[in-house]
Amino acid sequence: MGTFRASFEFPPSPHAPGRARRLLGELFDAWSLDATLHVDAKVLVTELISNAVDHAGSDVVLELDVTASDGWLRVGLADGSTIRPVVRELDRSAPRGRGMQIVAELADRWGSEERDGGKRVWFELTGS
Repeated sequence: MGTFRASFEFPPSPHAPGRARRLLGELFDAWSLDATLHVDAKVLVTELISNAVDHAGSDVVLELDVTASDGWLRVGLADGSTIRPVVRELDRSAPRGRGMQIVAELADRWGSEERDGGKRVWFELTGS
């Protein structure tokens, strides 16, 4: 397998997570990506985009970058906001706030970095 790359832009709408999941599914099929990565990657992308929609504001464009090569996958989401994500302590009474806990649990690695006056949150997964 060679190295594959793709980028997509989304408006920060409630429909963005579902659109991203569908695009990733088509992309992974086209790339013949290890099926074990599909489910986790879709869950993680849903969490990152949902957080960006909630926190980045409506005047930004969400940029999703996907790179896959030889059993690993790296996905980054740039959202224009400078606020870095944090893994919060679990509050069982709160209806929300578990997204980054899910990212930290499922991803082999994750982090955030500055990008064009905002940030990019990224994760990596490796196949089995």
